Amino acid sequence: MAETVYILCALMCAVCAILLFRGWRRSRARLLFWSGLCFAGLTANNILLFLDKITFPNIDLLTLRVSVGLASLMILLYGLIVDAE
Repeated sequence: MAETVYILCALMCAVCAILLFRGWRRSRARLLFWSGLCFAGLTANNILLFLDKITFPNIDLLTLRVSVGLASLMILLYGLIVDAE
């Protein structure tokens, strides 16, 4: 059951990233671009979660997962700060 949840979370983040990038391409609103990058990183984070817990349970990928998630959120934070000016 956990495998299904991990895969669905990754797919939902990927769909959100695709929709955000499509919206950015149409409107050129920079916040959509930064949000799309964040969701692309969160997709990678969910894929790493699946790999960590299901595919390679003996290998600890916690540091990599947390780093990717933090980088994704930092990209969004940077975009929010830059677009606020």
